[in-house]
Amino acid sequence: MGVAVFAALSDGTGIAPANPGQKALRALRKAQRALARKTRGSANRRKAVRRIARIQMRVANARKDFLHKHSTIIAKTHGVVGVEALPVRSLSASATGTVAEPGRRVRQKAGLNRASLAQGWGLFRTLLADKVADRGGRLVEVPAADTSQTCACCGHVDAANRPSQAVFVCGRCGHRANADTNAAINILRRADSALTPVEGHRTKRPDDAGTSRRAAGCGSTDPPPVEGGEDVSCSASGRAG
Repeated sequence: MGVAVFAALSDGTGIAPANPGQKALRALRKAQRALARKTRGSANRRKAVRRIARIQMRVANARKDFLHKHSTIIAKTHGVVGVEALPVRSLSASATGTVAEPGRRVRQKAGLNRASLAQGWGLFRTLLADKVADRGGRLVEVPAADTSQTCACCGHVDAANRPSQAVFVCGRCGHRANADTNAAINILRRADSALTPVEGHRTKRPDDAGTSRRAAGCGSTDPPPVEGGEDVSCSASGRAG
C-alpha cells in the first residue's frame, strides 16, 4: 500500500489511488476562506460551517466507497491475502522537531503525511480482514521492513536496488521489475512462511480467535474453504527507500 499506487498486487496489477480529498481541495479552501470572513455567532457563519461539513462528508463517503469496492473485489477472488503491517502513526508523524533540534523538509513531510492519511490504509486493512474472514479466508500481516529493497529472485537486500520510486534493479542478479510488484511478491512469500505450520506448535483456529478480524490473521493450519485459489499481497510505494 502506498501513495503513488494505492495497492500493488503480486500478480503485477495495481490499484490507482482515488484521492477524493485532492479533488475537493479547491472547493474546501474557498469555503474556508468564506468562513473566515463571516461574523462569529451570525447565521451566515453557521451556513458556512455547514457548507464545509458537507464537503468533508462527501470526501469521507467517496473514500469509504473506494475502500469498500476494492476490499470486496480482493476478498471475493482470493482465499489468503498478505499485507504489510504499516505503522501508520509513525509514518505520518510530524517532522517539525524541537527548538533545539528543528526538523528538515517540514513542509514536504507535512504534504506526504496528508496524502498518506487520505488513503485510509487502516480502514482498508480492517475492511479486508472482515470480508476475507467472512468468506472463510485469512488475512496475514507481515513486517514491512526491507520488502522494497529485497530482490524477489535472489533475495539480495540493498537500498541501491531501488534507483527510483517505480523501478527495481537488483545489483547482484540484474533482476529488473516494477518496484511495487517486486515488494508485493516479497510480502506474499512472508505471508506464506507465516502460514507454514511448525511441528509441535498449535496455532489458534478461527473459532478460538474471538473476533473476525483476529480470526482473519490467526494462522490456522487447516486450509480454509476459499472461493478463489490465488494469493495476493500489497506493497507500499509511498515510503522512502
